[in-house]
Amino acid sequence: MNTSTQFPRFEKPVVQFNETGWGPCELPDTFKDVPYQPFSKSDRLGKICDWTNTSSSDKKYQNKYASSFGTGNQYAYYHEEDETTFHLVDTARDQKPPHQRGRFRTNLRNTRAGRGRNTRGGLNSVMTTLGGKNIKSRDARRGMTKKFGARNVPPKIRESSVAVRSDWTSIEEMDFPRLMKLSLPNIKEGEDIITCGTLEFYDKTYDRINVKSEKPLQKIDRIVHTVTTTDDPVIRRLSKTIGNVFATDAILATIMCSTRSNYSWDIVIEKFGDKIFMDKRDNTEFDLLTVNETSVEPPTDDDSSPNSPRNLAIEATFINHNFSQQVLKTGPNESKYKFDEPNPFISEDEDIEVASVGYRYKKWDLGSDIVLVARCEHDGVFQTPNGDHQFLSIKALNEWDSKLANGMEWRQKLDTQRGAVLANELRNNACKLAKWTVQAVLAGSDQLKLGYVSRINSRDPSRHVILGTQQFKPHEFAAQSNLSMDNAWGVLRCIIDIVMKQKDGKYLIMKDPNKPMIRLYDIPDNTFDSDDSDDGEGDDGEAFQPVYNYGNK
Repeated sequence: MNTSTQFPRFEKPVVQFNETGWGPCELPDTFKDVPYQPFSKSDRLGKICDWTNTSSSDKKYQNKYASSFGTGNQYAYYHEEDETTFHLVDTARDQKPPHQRGRFRTNLRNTRAGRGRNTRGGLNSVMTTLGGKNIKSRDARRGMTKKFGARNVPPKIRESSVAVRSDWTSIEEMDFPRLMKLSLPNIKEGEDIITCGTLEFYDKTYDRINVKSEKPLQKIDRIVHTVTTTDDPVIRRLSKTIGNVFATDAILATIMCSTRSNYSWDIVIEKFGDKIFMDKRDNTEFDLLTVNETSVEPPTDDDSSPNSPRNLAIEATFINHNFSQQVLKTGPNESKYKFDEPNPFISEDEDIEVASVGYRYKKWDLGSDIVLVARCEHDGVFQTPNGDHQFLSIKALNEWDSKLANGMEWRQKLDTQRGAVLANELRNNACKLAKWTVQAVLAGSDQLKLGYVSRINSRDPSRHVILGTQQFKPHEFAAQSNLSMDNAWGVLRCIIDIVMKQKDGKYLIMKDPNKPMIRLYDIPDNTFDSDDSDDGEGDDGEAFQPVYNYGNK
C-alpha cells in the first residue's frame, strides 16, 4: 500500500531561535521597509489620526494614549533641504476649538479681583446688569418675542353681520385698495335745512380732571333715540321736496370710514326712482361701539367673558352715553340752548327725560345732480367769553384691561404722556375714532371732546371713573389721524353711483367679515320686513324705531 497517495505530506516549518531575546531573528521579505513601532497590549487605542493635536492639552490625562515604549522616531519626518532662508509670516495665535474655550479658568469668585467694587465683572458690574433700564429692555425684548412668536397664528374666522341667503344676487365687490384710491375733492360745507332739539351747556370743571382727581362715572337715566332714516318723520317730509339721497350721520360715517373697519356690518339701501334711502336693520348691533377693532390682537370671541367683543361693545356704548350726559350742566335751573324746532321723536304729551341732543338736517351737493340730505347730531354746547356758542361732539374712550389689550396703563401715562396714549388708541380703535371725526365734521361741530374713562377694577365692567378729557377741532384731528375727507366723500359717491345704475328695489351693502372688501347684494323687497312696524307712530303717522334706555345697564 502506497501511503503517499492516501495522506498529505507534512513539512516541518523553519522555526527561528532567538538566543538574545524575544521575537524573530530576521525580518521577512513581506514586512521589509515598513516602520515598526513597539507596543504593549495594555496600551489604549484612541484616535487613528489627530491633526489638531487637541489631546495633548488635556492636562488631567496627558498620557492617556501614550505608549509604554515611548513615542519612538519611526514616523518622524526629516527635511533634508536648507531652511535657513525660511521665515514665519503668520504670527496669529492658534484658535482653540469651541469645546476648550474657557475651560479650567481660575475661579475669581473668592479672589481679590472678584471682590473689588470697581473691577470689571465685580459687584458694580453685576448691579449694573440687573439695573432698571436693562430689566425694562429685557422685558421689552421678551414682549416683542411673544408678539413675533404669534405671527404664524391662523387668522380668526369672523361671522358676518347678516346671513347671506340663497335668493340674494351679488352685484358688486369693492375691495379696500381700490376704495382707498378714490377722491371727491371740493365738497362744500353742508347747508342747514332744519334744526331741532335742545342742548345743555358743557361743564368746564371736567377739563381740570386728571388721574389724581378722578371722578366716578354716573349712571344717568335718560332716553337716547336711535332712529333710522326712513323712520325719521323730518326726513320723510324733506324727501318730497329736497334731495335724492337720504341717510343719518352714523350710516354715512360707517360707509365713509369703511376702509378702516375689520368687523362685519351691513346697511340696507332702498331705491325708488331717482331717490335712495340708506337704513340700518331693526334690532341690530349697528349702534354699538367697537373696542380694539383694529388692534393687532383684538379681543377673543368668548361670549362668557366680559372682555368679548360684544360685551366690550355694550360696555363702551354704555360709557359713551353716560359720559356725554354727565359732563353737561343738568340742573333744573341751568340754562339750555334750544333750536328752532323741538325734538321730533317725542310728542308733547310725553313726560320723559330725553338726552341732550341737537339735530341738524343738512344737505350737500355731490355733483351730477346728487343732493345728499342727512340728519346730524350735536351732544352739547358751551359759550365762549365773547358770547358766541360753540357746538360739541362728546365721545368717550374706555380702558378695559391694558394687559389683555396690549396697551399702556392710563393711570401711569395719561398725565405725562397723553400723546402716546392717544396714539395707541388711534392704532387700536382707528375705525371708531375716524367715524366720530366724520360725524363731527358732517354736523359742523366746533369741538370734538374726548373723555378717558377706565374701569375701577379691570375685572369689573360695571364701575368706571373719568381720568381726563381732551378736545380737538374736527378738521385738525382728521389731519392728525390721517383721515382724508376727500377719500371719504369719494367712497360714498362710488357706492351711490353704483346703486343709481340699478333698477328700483332693495339692496344690501355688507362688509365681508374676513376680507377687506364690501359686497353689494340685490335682495327681495320683503327682506327684513318687521311685523311690528306699527307699534309706535311719530308725527304724520309715520312709525319710528323704539328708543333705547342706557341709564340702567
